[in-house]
Amino acid sequence: MILKLWENLPDDMKNDCVKKYYCRLYEKRHYLYAKRIFDIAAAITILIITFPILIILGIAIKLDSKGPCIFSQIRVTQYGKKFKIYKLRTMSYADTGPLLTAMNDIRITNIGKFLRRYRLDEIPQLINIILGDMSFVGTRPEVVKFVEKYSEEMKATLLLPAGVTSIASILYKDEEVMLKDSADAEEIYLNEVLPEKMMYNLRSIEDFSLLTDIKTIFWTVSAMVKKDTVLKRVTNNYKDLEF
Repeated sequence: MILKLWENLPDDMKNDCVKKYYCRLYEKRHYLYAKRIFDIAAAITILIITFPILIILGIAIKLDSKGPCIFSQIRVTQYGKKFKIYKLRTMSYADTGPLLTAMNDIRITNIGKFLRRYRLDEIPQLINIILGDMSFVGTRPEVVKFVEKYSEEMKATLLLPAGVTSIASILYKDEEVMLKDSADAEEIYLNEVLPEKMMYNLRSIEDFSLLTDIKTIFWTVSAMVKKDTVLKRVTNNYKDLEF
């Protein structure tokens, strides 16, 4: 995981807002190599361990509804690079309909509800990590349409690879519930939810360290069991943020 020289960044990322975060990361650029080594080693190990589980889940998906086991979609990662993100399919006709999924979305399959609840649908993203398109911890990758709406400061999140989890992912774990009664979910997401999530993502860049990454992974796993306790702990760590 190499941090490009400032002059080699995409032109639309070279602004004063991004530079503040770039300088912060540049000071810790050597840790980025360790982060990449950790990502590769952990992803390969977990993929080997979970492979039998993937087979079982794949069979369950096929029995539950028609369609492929794996769902892929174009997302955006480091430096604005487009890539295919891989997930276990949790929806019927997942390639059609709104980009955002609200609670009680009729497209979500029975097995899909279970996979989403425990984030098992994201196991295939281990492949994305091995390929270098993603990291365990980082800003969740957005679709191209939403990235095109980023403010100049939000583009700083593209200095690092997209992540499987993040502080924002933990705090907005129930994002689907927040959008369930919205007449225009995409509009609400762009104008209200995304800006708040980005505040946490940008703060995470400022606080970047391997220890913080490990804490985030631990909190993510814990949130599946002790949701309220973990949310309170994470919120206390970021209570000085203002929206």
